[in-house]
Amino acid sequence: MRLVFVFIIATSLFVSCNSSDKTPDVSGIKIDLRTMRFEQELFKLDSVNFTTKLDQLIARYPGFGENYLSAILNADPSWSADTTASYVWGFIKAYKPVYDTAQNVFNNFTPYEKEIKQGLQFVKHYFPAYKDRKLLITYIGPLDGYGDAISDDAIMIGLQHHLGKGFSLYRSAVVQETYPDYINNRFEPDYISVNTMKNVINDLYPEKAEDKPLVQQMVEKGKRLYILSKLLPKKEEYKLIGYTGEQLKAVYEHEAAVWDLFVQNNFLQTIDANIIKNYIGEGPKTQELGEGAPGNIGSFAGWQIVKKYMHKNPATTLQQLMAADAEQIFQQAKYKP
Repeated sequence: MRLVFVFIIATSLFVSCNSSDKTPDVSGIKIDLRTMRFEQELFKLDSVNFTTKLDQLIARYPGFGENYLSAILNADPSWSADTTASYVWGFIKAYKPVYDTAQNVFNNFTPYEKEIKQGLQFVKHYFPAYKDRKLLITYIGPLDGYGDAISDDAIMIGLQHHLGKGFSLYRSAVVQETYPDYINNRFEPDYISVNTMKNVINDLYPEKAEDKPLVQQMVEKGKRLYILSKLLPKKEEYKLIGYTGEQLKAVYEHEAAVWDLFVQNNFLQTIDANIIKNYIGEGPKTQELGEGAPGNIGSFAGWQIVKKYMHKNPATTLQQLMAADAEQIFQQAKYKP
């Protein structure tokens, strides 16, 4: 089974939400999605006949169950059933505090299911041929492992990555090595729908590593952020890109300085991977703009370019946007804050 994972990026208007009067009405689009709480079933198992009970649980989750053991818990498929069961029982005992916290935070998962369903309604509106997923599966995995994912038949939510940025274990060394603060500060419940829609976009348009100039890579990132804003029109913009509200407000206030960083240093057409990596993707800060400036600033600029392009070309569909040449988008947008 193929999995797509998210690893876990006027100023008051931008910070509050990204909705507009042109948001289509998708209330009539039917989404059949059944939520299954795998973590509840797993952690409620007792030690009596655990091997048999675990096998029965895995069988109730065809596709996901085997992937949970091998891809998420890293159990060796060559192990015997008893060895696997012993390994999983050890995980259950060690992660009981994480489970207890998750049950407190997600005692009622309905609001998050509702937000995901609405996002999928927008997916069906804009991408009607996209394959429906019938299951929404919640689970708990290692804190330093995978988070939210999508497979051919299910949406999966790793609750261990949504317990609130104040959750003490996020500050442990093992988590910090994989997910430092600038990432795990987004380990909030409100990012469940964001991560899910990012996974849908990546499923629709798998990202490819290409040797393109920085500005083209910025635009490609901007395309994805633009689509994300259309799938979650009520979600605050800062959550779509992974900033804090204060960071996004400051970036908009200094938008011209952000753009000047690329123009004055002749970075836009560079293909130097060492330069590109400083401005595209996750990062704690953009050093040239000051200690408080967030990372991934190239994606922010690319997003603004795409917004300008789509404002000039309102009839362009999201499929046409993704197919459009990034350099042509940049040239036609004539972006200059």
